[in-house]
Amino acid sequence: MQELIAKWKYRGDYMLVHAFEEMWKARTMAHFSQQECIYVPIPLSEERLQERGFNQAEALARFLPSPPRNLLSRAHSEKQSKKKRQERITSANPFSLNEKVSKPVVLVDDIYTTGITLRHAAKLLKENGCPKVYSLSLIRS
Repeated sequence: MQELIAKWKYRGDYMLVHAFEEMWKARTMAHFSQQECIYVPIPLSEERLQERGFNQAEALARFLPSPPRNLLSRAHSEKQSKKKRQERITSANPFSLNEKVSKPVVLVDDIYTTGITLRHAAKLLKENGCPKVYSLSLIRS
């Protein structure tokens, strides 16, 4: 799995996302089919998006029942994968809100390591009136 993710995420083989499509859709429907949610991919900074050529979380979110909404923006910083656990946990919230929502949100991300990325995004959404925040990640490392 590590090799597949590296090829997809870091070497730009976008089409590998389809290897996850069937499982991803089934998993989502099993957990979120009974409620109307807004699917929000964890954003990349503009610099990281230029570097990679696509947002892997957004690629996953495109398989979900409704189109993803980009409610968040992200400030550029060092890659999470380059940070040690303690650095991740104590990092400042890199997100800003593009639009407030009053429906439940499902945050979509590719890899869950410490959970701090999702916690930062969820905190910002909740502080701005979002009633419920869930998360859906492809891999837990």
